[in-house]
Amino acid sequence: MSKLSDLSAAGTAVWLDFVDRKFLEAGGLKKLVEEDGLTGVTSNPSIFEKAMGHGDAYDDTLAAFDEENPGAATIDRYEHLAIEDIKAAAETLAPVYDQLDAKDGYVSLEVSPYIADDTDATIAEAQKLWAAVDRPNLMIKIPGTIAGAPAISATIAVGINVNVTLLFSLDAYIRVAEAYAAGLEERVRQGQPIDRIASVASFFVSRIDTTIDKQIDARLKDGDAEAEALKAVRGKVAIANAKQAYAWYQDFIASDRWQALAAKGAQPQRLLWASTGVKDPAYPDTLYIDTLIGPDTVNTMPPKTMDAFRDHGTVATTLTADVDAARHVLAEADRLGLDLPGVTDSLVLEGVASFTSAFDDLLGAIANKQPATA
Repeated sequence: MSKLSDLSAAGTAVWLDFVDRKFLEAGGLKKLVEEDGLTGVTSNPSIFEKAMGHGDAYDDTLAAFDEENPGAATIDRYEHLAIEDIKAAAETLAPVYDQLDAKDGYVSLEVSPYIADDTDATIAEAQKLWAAVDRPNLMIKIPGTIAGAPAISATIAVGINVNVTLLFSLDAYIRVAEAYAAGLEERVRQGQPIDRIASVASFFVSRIDTTIDKQIDARLKDGDAEAEALKAVRGKVAIANAKQAYAWYQDFIASDRWQALAAKGAQPQRLLWASTGVKDPAYPDTLYIDTLIGPDTVNTMPPKTMDAFRDHGTVATTLTADVDAARHVLAEADRLGLDLPGVTDSLVLEGVASFTSAFDDLLGAIANKQPATA
């Protein structure tokens, strides 16, 4: 058993933040499931851009699709490729899904970043992708924007699993957690079962430290009078923010509202730690795994971070440790004017813009792979 398996045993499910045709065909995902206890996969436009936009792994599939669908739109060509990969990952994870009785074993596919601020379009695309993949262990990724919250409720209400992405702030997380509960409550009103509906709330971590640490470093360079206090919170704000979200989660699942749903078989919306690759070489490369271990959570890792944890990660229940110290870090960040709310608001916009740019590049690369008859 690897350290990643130990991580799962401690309550933090191990998911892979990576999808690639060659990796799937070579049995790479199956190997992680068997050897490391991996129970899920996430994808996003940036991941697909790296997979599809370079090399020839998808060329034969695309050529066959083009022959059967002459003149197909670029978006349809992309979706065909993506859906094949997602189906393959879902099949590999199906035994996990069955063994865990729908509590895990999921693969995620994201709606277009172009519609992040359009509730109705998000609902429609979620339903379209759900039908196209046609696997019970699919999660549709919906951004946790203002427009995303009602889309999450509506999507859950019709029985579609949801991975809420691009969450940075406690307020945004609360909004989507309540949206998930509202979707389940609507299903109950309709007399529909809720025991096999699943959702995760993807709370991004490292990008917060990257942004705030830049502020801190600039102020230290300028000889800020609060230098020691700034140094004391450097690299700690993101983890404190995540611990604050988990504390809220614990309170919420103990509430009368959630307990009424749990009595009907509802599964908690697990917090998923995303953006867990360490950007600053001054920090341990397993920082955002070691410090966020606790029951009913998920950590989705890029392959390099997964390898690092397997080699030298530390398994201990850290998520509920030093919560008062985490509150102190957040209070200090506020006192020092580091503006965590402003940072998290900006990061949502930057995240949508980044995925949109990656999607632009992805569609451009696929458009350049013209059919031989064109």
